[in-house]
Parts: sequence; structure tokens; C-alpha cells
Amino acid sequence: MLHAVVPAGGSGTRLWPLSRAQRPKFLLPLGGSGESLLQSTVERVRLLSAPGQVYVVTGTAHAVDVARQLPDIPGDNILVEPSPRDSAAAISLAAAVIAEREPTAIMGAFAADHLVPDAKAFAETVERAMELADTGLLMTIGITPAGPETGYGYLRLGPAVGPGFKLAAFVEKPDQVSAVEYVSSGNYLWNAGMFVWRVDVFLDELARHRPALHDAVRTLAAAWDTTGRDALFAKLWPTLEKISVDYAVMEPAAASGKVGVVPGDFDWHDVGDYDTLGQVLKAADRVGNVVVRPSGPGEVLLTESKRNVVVPAAGRLVVAVGVDDLIIVDTPDAMLVCPRDRAQEVKGVVEELKQASRTDLV
Repeated sequence: MLHAVVPAGGSGTRLWPLSRAQRPKFLLPLGGSGESLLQSTVERVRLLSAPGQVYVVTGTAHAVDVARQLPDIPGDNILVEPSPRDSAAAISLAAAVIAEREPTAIMGAFAADHLVPDAKAFAETVERAMELADTGLLMTIGITPAGPETGYGYLRLGPAVGPGFKLAAFVEKPDQVSAVEYVSSGNYLWNAGMFVWRVDVFLDELARHRPALHDAVRTLAAAWDTTGRDALFAKLWPTLEKISVDYAVMEPAAASGKVGVVPGDFDWHDVGDYDTLGQVLKAADRVGNVVVRPSGPGEVLLTESKRNVVVPAAGRLVVAVGVDDLIIVDTPDAMLVCPRDRAQEVKGVVEELKQASRTDLV
């Protein structure tokens, strides 16, 4: 049985004003199914894990909402971070807690804000990764590229092993020319940030490359069911290094030949901005307009307008006449209008609002 860990953090600033610090994108129903991205992720991993083997790592601001959305997950399996310390701390804490309960358990880590429509193909891929993880490899899952995408990191494949490959290297986000070369070679996969490993193997590598982080999470995990846990968190958590699990463990382990990868041929989307939503969700009409309704039906009237992404979240009618390729997001206290090809720049608006001390809007 897989112990599935779902890191649920971040505020999704490129999806502002819908996604806010207090209600980030993973709590929102953005996949078209009516479920939040978090709920969809947990539903997907349940093909491999019983509710007692599913863990969510989240912040104090979101713990109550996470528990409400996931009533079947035991309360002790919702691991609450006092403050964000990046993915290495979150995932390492989960691995240490699982190791206290089952020292050689196989663990998977899957982000709460990714969209994977084909749950069966996802589960079959994870099972292949589990097969190799059982031999002692730290596994990652790569996505077969749909094109030369510059917004993702890549995984360079090494020699074949079992149902997958050894991982030759993690590769940073490329420029357009490099992305075309990677995809044309057939030797690269998108890095989807999905991991599968035996917890004892992972913790050994953590001890080798980040001993202070290893010692802290093992101490916290050992005290998880005791009255001293809160005091230990207050003492240890602020001292932990802010670093991603890729940099802390996976990249140095790959350099030592200890990381494997299995290709995932399923549809996968990192729902990072409104343009991506427009590509993922089914169009509402024959001219490519996409309407996202995260809170009730929402009214939209589009006249001679094409390929727009419209979010009517304020409870009033949104009308567009003669406009194409726009993002229009209407919420009770803020409205966003921008071209779809500038969707990535929405993140900068959030930074400007913070600098202007408009924390009420972020």
C-alpha cells in the first residue's frame, strides 16, 4: 500500500484575484468537476492508498479548510506547518512521520494543485514507480512532453532499468531552442514534481545531504503523538533551511546514480495561470470562450468575442463585446482584465499590492 503525501501550500499568485493567501488555488474548484484541486488529488491517490495512508502537509492558515474538504482523512494525517519552509521541510517531515509508523513504507508525494484527468493511467504509472522504489531507488515521474514547453524543468533519461530508467540529470527550465532540442531527442521528460520512494532510503539520503534538516524532522516525528510536539515545533521549525526537495536531496542523489524515473503518458497540467486554465477546460461555446465558475453558476454574455477566459465570481452578470483572447476575472472586491498571452504577469500585480500595503486584497 502506498503512503500518499499531498503538499498543499502556496498562494497561487498568478491566479489572483480568485486565488488569495487565505484561500489559495488548491482549495478552489478549478478542474471543471466541482471538486477542489486538493479534493481531486486526494481522490486520485485513493486508487493506491486507503484514507489512513493519505497525508496532507499544509499551513496553519489552511488547516481547517483542508480538514473540512477531506473529512475521511484522519486528523493526525493532516500535518500542519507553523510557517512555510519550502518543499524539502514539508516532504521530509511527512517521510519521518510515516517512518515512525512503518519504517520501510513506500511513500509518494503529489502536489495538491495539479490536474490529472486520467486517474487510472496515473495510478498505473505510480505502480511502476513503486516497483523500482522497492529496489532502493528514489523515483520521480516524468511527463511525456506534448511540445517544447519552456515553463517546465526537464528530466534527462539514463539507461533503462525495469519499467523505467535511471535518471541522468535534472535540467532547469530551458530557452525555446533548447526545449525544441530536448523534445526532438526523445530523451527528456517534463519534471512534474512527483516522487515515490521508500521512506528509509529517502531519510538516509536526507541525512547524507542535509543532516540538520534530517535530525530536526526525525526529532519532530518521534514526538508527534506527545504533549511536547508543539514546543519542539516552536523551537526547531524556524531553524529549518528553506530549500526545495529537488535541490536538497534529489539532484545530489541523481548525481550518485540513486534516482530513477518512469514516464507518465497521462494528461497532466500544472494549473498555474488563467491561460493554462483556458487550455485545459472545455470551451463553453464554438469560438473558444472558456467560463470558469468556482462559486455558483455566474452569468456571462459574450458577443462577437472569441477565446476569452471569463471567471464570473462576483455574482453579477459579466458582459464582453467584440474582444478576443482576454482574461476577465470578476470577484466581489477586485476585477482583473489582461491579455491571455500576459497571464504570467498577474503575479507582479500581487507584488505591487503587497508593496502598497493592500494586504486585504492578497
